[in-house]
Amino acid sequence: MPHPFTWQTLAGDASAGPRAGRLTTPHGSVETPAFIPVGTRGAVRGVLPEALRAVGVQIVLANTYHLMLRPGADVVRALGGLHALMAWDGPILTDSGGYQVFSLAERRQVTDEGLVFRSHIDGAEVVLTPESAVAAQNALGADVVMALDICPPYPCPRSKVEEAVRRTLAWADRCRAAHARRDQALWGIVQGGVEEDLRRRCAESLAAMDLAGYAVGGVSVGEGHENLCRVLDWTVPLLPADRPRYLMGVGEPRDVLAAVARGVDLFDCVLPTRNGRSASAFTAGGTLRLRNERFKADAGPIEPGCDCPACRGFSRGAIRHFFQAGEMLGPILVSIHNLRFFTRLLGRLRQAVREGRFRDEAQAVLDRYAASD
Repeated sequence: MPHPFTWQTLAGDASAGPRAGRLTTPHGSVETPAFIPVGTRGAVRGVLPEALRAVGVQIVLANTYHLMLRPGADVVRALGGLHALMAWDGPILTDSGGYQVFSLAERRQVTDEGLVFRSHIDGAEVVLTPESAVAAQNALGADVVMALDICPPYPCPRSKVEEAVRRTLAWADRCRAAHARRDQALWGIVQGGVEEDLRRRCAESLAAMDLAGYAVGGVSVGEGHENLCRVLDWTVPLLPADRPRYLMGVGEPRDVLAAVARGVDLFDCVLPTRNGRSASAFTAGGTLRLRNERFKADAGPIEPGCDCPACRGFSRGAIRHFFQAGEMLGPILVSIHNLRFFTRLLGRLRQAVREGRFRDEAQAVLDRYAASD
């Protein structure tokens, strides 16, 4: 029986430069580089699945931590799994829950065995181990599941980063032993803060585990653009060229461009929908704050040339009115536009890689942003 997961590099540099590829899963294929919208609690907030498809979304993310607390991984399984819960028939990725527990610093304890924390919902004590993180994700039924890791804060003493790397590697090995579903791919997460030797050690050790894919974590907690680039320069060349590479939690356009240039295939971030809910719209010419008075009587679309439903049917002035009046349509429209902005951006980058003109395309994108500052 053929394996349900395959990775192909279709164009570009398979090792550590910009590349276009295809990830095949039991629920369909993803053309990369690609952006992954975040559906934290089993829904991309305010956006129907058919709208996601209409704006070019290929794969979505759901959050293990939130779903294991409510409604519970077993409840999701009883409802038919995440694909049924989300009414989404395409690929789904679940994170391990480690990052969310990291954000609960005052509510958690970390040991070699796992994480002990208090639920943010009812205060109940919860234990998350590599084995239980895998079991929860097995029950949720995503196509791609992530190994439990430790994401150190930034800045962080080197000793704490070393400890995080040691546990991340030990836990990845335990996750690999616990993972039993052939129809789900287990990916590991490279940690190591901004310490070059620790990043290299983590990447090399994870690569030796022969996992189905690899993520770079711990670069969206305040490190900044230059550190992000350095971490990718150290890490990506050490990851297997025949596996997908995923940069976690990164969505600023210049960060995405820098990461694609270094060989990253997938990105997730809450920015499109979070910013959409606050009337902040991404455009090729910069970000628009649509609550501003200057848009009150603006009859133009959010972004000329954009083919999303917001830009095809509504003016800036109308969308501003929806926000001012508290109408839910405002956040929905800007969220949809922002998602389309990212799928269009990644689509252009894919095409540029295929045509051997990635550097020129990336520079043109950056130049337009610089002109808007």
